Amino acid sequence: MDREPGLSVRLKLAISYAGFLMVAGVFLLVAAWIGLMQFRSGGVVIMTTTYTFPHLLWRSFAPVAAAVMAFLLVFGLVGGWILAGRMLDPLRRITEATRVAASGSLSHRIRMPGPKDEFRELADAFDAMLAQLETHVAEQQRFAANASHELRTPLAITQTLLDVARNDMTHDNDVLVDRLRAVNTRAIDLTEALLVLSRANQRSFSRERVDLSLIAEEATETLLPLAEKNGITIETSGEEAPTVGSPALLLQLTTNLVHNAIVHNLPDAGQVWVTTSVDTPTVVLTVENTGERLAPHVISTLVEPFQRGSERVRTDNHSGVGLGLAIVKSITRAHDGTLTVTPRPEGGLRVTVELPAD
Repeated sequence: MDREPGLSVRLKLAISYAGFLMVAGVFLLVAAWIGLMQFRSGGVVIMTTTYTFPHLLWRSFAPVAAAVMAFLLVFGLVGGWILAGRMLDPLRRITEATRVAASGSLSHRIRMPGPKDEFRELADAFDAMLAQLETHVAEQQRFAANASHELRTPLAITQTLLDVARNDMTHDNDVLVDRLRAVNTRAIDLTEALLVLSRANQRSFSRERVDLSLIAEEATETLLPLAEKNGITIETSGEEAPTVGSPALLLQLTTNLVHNAIVHNLPDAGQVWVTTSVDTPTVVLTVENTGERLAPHVISTLVEPFQRGSERVRTDNHSGVGLGLAIVKSITRAHDGTLTVTPRPEGGLRVTVELPAD
């Protein structure tokens, strides 16, 4: 925004300080003059001349008053300028940090020294904001790089298959078509997952009353054939858990959790538990599964985009796109909830989603 040039805040404060001293000086001199006049009216005679006492008093008082006012003016301007500079120094540092951040550098921090006051609270809040922005930008950059890599992979495979088919005219076209179809399906799944993730991050969805228990039942019924195919038993239980949100996104969240619990499970006789409950003022969705014991460093990476967890055992050939729990995390955050991922002592994973109760 273009603005007309004006006086600096420091100069305004200096002038205000000097003006305050001048007004105080005027009142002081008036009080002194009134006191001297009352002293004369009390009957004390200081000297005898042809002039009356008030005239003599004024002739001696006026130069002193002028000198005092001049001194107060200079002292007020100089002192006000120095004091204003010291008071506004934290604001200057904040302004410089803002300009550095505006140039694209988010690693700079103010780190204002001294005890807490309004300026230092502002500086600390600004540092916290920069830290969050830096983390968010870094996450977005990693996500963009990973997404580009993941999207390039099916395109590169498609190009390779087409090149092989062109160079080898005797190649079985049915095999080529099946492979191209599988690669294309994976690319579509990845694109749809990215769209869901973007929609959740932008919170561009309508909200309505949703019962998580019904959502859990629907997701379980949808994935039951996959569970039976892999010898996984699913148990669904719990009470009505009303919340407010997007039915489609919450169904996607629950489906992702149940799907992960099925495909990352024991090779034989695995189990999945899906439960809902009310823990005022929140409703809770918990999905647990059996499986191998997971290292702590694996747990911490599972909710990051495109992190599949190299130590997790898979029960089928569903490779996924590496966005399952990342989408769960984004949907949970978009609904003002919390996501907790913890390993089960006996092996497997426990994922808990808490959302505000309706």
